[in-house]
Amino acid sequence: MSELPLQTPVSEADRHDRLKDAVNTVNSIIMGKTQQVKLAFSCLLARGHLLIEDLPGVGKTTLAHALAAVIGVRYQRIQFTSDLLPADILGVSVYRRDQEKFEFHPGPIFAQLVMADEINRATPKTQSALLEAMAEGQVTIEGQTHALPKPFFVIATQNPLDLGGTFPLPDSQLDRFLLSISLGFPEPEVERELLTARDRSLMLRDTRPCVSPDDVLLLGLDCQKVHVSAALLDYVQALLAGTRSNRWFETGLSPRAGIAMLQCCKAYAYLEGRDYAIPEDVKAIFPSLTRHRMSVPHGMETSVNEQIADLLNQVAIP
Repeated sequence: MSELPLQTPVSEADRHDRLKDAVNTVNSIIMGKTQQVKLAFSCLLARGHLLIEDLPGVGKTTLAHALAAVIGVRYQRIQFTSDLLPADILGVSVYRRDQEKFEFHPGPIFAQLVMADEINRATPKTQSALLEAMAEGQVTIEGQTHALPKPFFVIATQNPLDLGGTFPLPDSQLDRFLLSISLGFPEPEVERELLTARDRSLMLRDTRPCVSPDDVLLLGLDCQKVHVSAALLDYVQALLAGTRSNRWFETGLSPRAGIAMLQCCKAYAYLEGRDYAIPEDVKAIFPSLTRHRMSVPHGMETSVNEQIADLLNQVAIP
């Protein structure tokens, strides 16, 4: 794919076409995971952050690299470890003797797409260094507030099976992630193609931006124009009420999660090429929006995923 003249102003239709090119390019790299790729783009356009919980080697880092490549943003990968300090993420102020003043040296958080790899290996104090950045797009260091670049998108990974030496993310941190996805193992025919196809790292190296960072911001505004009917709002509220009934989950979704659901639903509909949202859009994003925020009541033998499926089956579509 040839590099586009990203500085030239484009219409909304042209931006949407470029977005489709970006999605197709990522799908050609992360093969057989079209739904997960669509959810990742929905999260980006809804100005949220993405959590990927999966085994090593299934493509989590490749997905982050591919997204950064097609949208032409500055990318930083932070390997979280038990000895990582907040300053290693945010940056430090260094005293300049020749100027007799402190000079701020920004850390890797000052990128447009940040991958927090194995985030649950860091201590809670280090994990909390991301809270202000993810919630407000800024960081405060020694009383000085520094704005982060736009767009700002965090992709965090964690291994659900590796519990030794990890610090589970608190609910306040989990709630900052708009969606949680799992890539899983590829289908046999897809894996065969992966085994014989060109190396992914070479494909990433040759990938050119399909949209610009400014386009991403404008596409986010385009998504906000997607129409949501009163009947669809009724359905969203019915799902929110269902999560709070204590029948399926220990605690319900917050109003902030409800707003995030609506934003992500609009982005998903936009990716589908519609200027209106439908219940199927809500059902498509609901499991990924819910699974990392919910827990099953004590004593129940079903999983969170099973409870989500039951709730979606039992809440009627208006």
